[in-house]
Amino acid sequence: MTWLVLASVRLMIARLKGEVWEALPGRVVVGAGGVGYLVQLPLSTYDQLNPLEGDSIDLRIYQHVRENSLTLYGFARDEEKDVFMLLIDRVSGIGPATALAVLGGLPVEGFKQAVIQGDAAGISGVKGIGKKTAERIILELKDKVGVVETWDSGPDRTDSARDAEMGLMALGFKQAEARRAVDRVLEEKPGADSAELIRLGLRG
Repeated sequence: MTWLVLASVRLMIARLKGEVWEALPGRVVVGAGGVGYLVQLPLSTYDQLNPLEGDSIDLRIYQHVRENSLTLYGFARDEEKDVFMLLIDRVSGIGPATALAVLGGLPVEGFKQAVIQGDAAGISGVKGIGKKTAERIILELKDKVGVVETWDSGPDRTDSARDAEMGLMALGFKQAEARRAVDRVLEEKPGADSAELIRLGLRG
């Protein structure tokens, strides 16, 4: 199985566009270049896209590699993927299955507000998420990562800047570091979109 892990390191899938070959709640098979890719979806993405066989589909992808498996997770929006990445990378004990459950049980804005307000009961209302897990999510995202400052920033902060901060935090930046990086880029390129802000922010 070593060949699988090595191959995945060299070829990381970040986005997948193709035709829906099969569709079931929570997963689709996407045909691209003659290959069918099985992609796991949060119910929020599935409901939003309502994929049917023969439809075109465009997904943001997270590729999860383990010793004996390689799993693709797909999202309709960057915002969904960013929340997913924050959960699995920055909250201890949260894996892809739990992160998908959170996204499937709460809309992204509802989840953000629950974290901002410290609403553990709202998060624990998601099937499979207990009170202790909900409290840990709030503690680690709100206090250790500092997402609230980005999610609850004022109207002077553009959507592109917020999205870029979230993207950088999903990649391991703390909130203050992400904001400094984004502001530094905005000084040079005020009209930069979120993708460019992230790309240039990573350069330091």
